[in-house]
Amino acid sequence: MLSLYPEIQPHHHFHLPVDDTHNLYVEESGNPQGIPVVFLHGGPGAGTQPWHRRFFDPTIYRIVLFDQRGAGQSTPHASLENNTTGHLVADMELIRQHLGIEQWLLFGGSWGSTLALAYAEAHTERVLGLILRGVFLCRREDLLWFYQEGASRIFPDAWEEYKKAIPVEEHHDFMAAYHKRLTGEDELAQMAAAKAWSVWEGMCSTLKPNPHVVHHFADPHTALSLARIESHFFAHDIFLQPNQLLNQAHKLKDIDGVIVHGRYDVVCPLDGAFALHKAWPRSELHIIRDAGHSAAELGIIDALVKATNDFALRLA
Repeated sequence: MLSLYPEIQPHHHFHLPVDDTHNLYVEESGNPQGIPVVFLHGGPGAGTQPWHRRFFDPTIYRIVLFDQRGAGQSTPHASLENNTTGHLVADMELIRQHLGIEQWLLFGGSWGSTLALAYAEAHTERVLGLILRGVFLCRREDLLWFYQEGASRIFPDAWEEYKKAIPVEEHHDFMAAYHKRLTGEDELAQMAAAKAWSVWEGMCSTLKPNPHVVHHFADPHTALSLARIESHFFAHDIFLQPNQLLNQAHKLKDIDGVIVHGRYDVVCPLDGAFALHKAWPRSELHIIRDAGHSAAELGIIDALVKATNDFALRLA
């Protein structure tokens, strides 16, 4: 079973202004003359972490990580202003142009897979391939499954804490209730809602309990941006047309892709990845039999590192 590559440090990092409000944190590591690959983090709002560099052979890949608007080290933190899917796709183009990259490989998990698909369908000529993990199509049924009813029946103990943060009279629409608090003026209520929302996601992300994953989701800096930005996107239907990513999957007909998905993914159930695979003939679907949603699970890591190694051979 393959594991992550050794720890590395970025050799170049900076903040890129993308409008009058937002400055994005961008970094490069690995081989400056290597195959360009961009890592797309989850959420939206989760931000990148140093271990995300380690999915790629640093002697072969030019590894680009960036924090999306409002996330991680980008500023202003947790900002919802000018923060839509269209803005994030445009930001990727600005980063690509700024770095002088002609084409790059897209690597994204969860919301990162959503953004990768949105970008690839808009800029097919810039894409060398896609590696997607825990596919999140952001259909209405996907959101209701995780935030209203569905996952609650598999993790009823964790759901109690998520449910407890909202008065009973608002239980008919948890997403709206959380959005009201996460965008309100009461900072204490906002932070309490953010932690409940974020920890719910962390508790459900792995097949076996992983306190390190839950701790990351509970961190106040991460929880605030994750909960506020996710809730903002979900309240606006991800700023996409209904089922847009599947309906436009035909645009990927000339692009190779690898889909890695845990059999027991409760955050983003397998049916989304399966539907994408059927709509995208040049994709490979790898179902990991002993994994959930998290990129930190051993079977997921093994499959993703195999995918980056395989693409290195294809693109050499």
